Amino acid sequence: MTFLKRAKVLRSQARSLHPFGWSIIMGTCFILLLIMAGTSGYMLLEKWRFIESLYMVIITLSTVGFMEVKPLSDTARVMTMLIIFGGVGAFFYLGGSLAQMLVEGKFQNILGRRRVQKIIGKLTGHYIICGYGRIGKVVAQGIQNEGLDVVVIENDKDSLAQLGQDKILYIEGDATKDGTLLSAGLEKAKCLIAALSEDADNVFVTLTSRQLNPKIMIIARTDVESHVSRLKQAGADNVFMPYNIGGLRLVQSVLRPTATSLLDLAMRGDINLQMEELPVSKHSEFVDKLVKNSGIRPRFDILIVGIKKSSGEMVFNPGPETIINEGDLLIALGKPENLQKLQRVCDPAA
Repeated sequence: MTFLKRAKVLRSQARSLHPFGWSIIMGTCFILLLIMAGTSGYMLLEKWRFIESLYMVIITLSTVGFMEVKPLSDTARVMTMLIIFGGVGAFFYLGGSLAQMLVEGKFQNILGRRRVQKIIGKLTGHYIICGYGRIGKVVAQGIQNEGLDVVVIENDKDSLAQLGQDKILYIEGDATKDGTLLSAGLEKAKCLIAALSEDADNVFVTLTSRQLNPKIMIIARTDVESHVSRLKQAGADNVFMPYNIGGLRLVQSVLRPTATSLLDLAMRGDINLQMEELPVSKHSEFVDKLVKNSGIRPRFDILIVGIKKSSGEMVFNPGPETIINEGDLLIALGKPENLQKLQRVCDPAA
């Protein structure tokens, strides 16, 4: 990212996070620029000393009514009038911003958002969810229930109030803007879920996020099957269709009610059973071992449902002669405490 583009992103980020603070900064900068320009003008036009020129600008801006330092030429009088108009306008602008902050209770809100931003700035490997609608809310609460860090990007006032009640970290802003995504810690996040209501917004968020962080995992939502290919072309690793998934689950509930009920119970945590993905590192004792010689079933009482090989091949219900290699992903089913023990063996350095 070039310096100019980075500066533009930071400016957009500052304006979206602190609109009133940005107004005060801009007003203050304008007054300082006015002082510098006026001082330089008196020195050039009237040949005054620096202290005389600065003094003239200050008493002009403050409108205290003191006498002029020295008689002014017509050109200098025109410049003095411009300084007065510019100064009065800038002071009114600053006063209005401060009054609005006080009336709307923005001071407390700004302090609170700063604390939240500091917390988000320290996160690494967290999950970013764009949109806190029906889908986003379920996803956010599900990830948070797993003890993982979640940051939600939302700009709807009702949804923001709900996020505060649910005690979920959030960024108020437009998820399609670079500055908002960076404020949510996109550069250090593990995964981004684009769950906005409009497919066009999800495509834009996916495309922008992939450019800002090429390594991040992106999962996008769509309601139209023809948009799946567009989202994948934009950079999404996976695309889900809520209505399609819901319909398939309904079909399974009708045709295989017992099996579906068992999966639902496991997903909700109503039974002490969980499915987990466990990566096999180079330090694991399972590397280059056959499944039957790994001792996973007798040692941990865990069932290996499948193995995703480092090449991308998926081996379902691996037989006893299947070899476990470095970089494989074990899909295991068992009790949470046993899965934690197996995870420590699969990746001792974690």
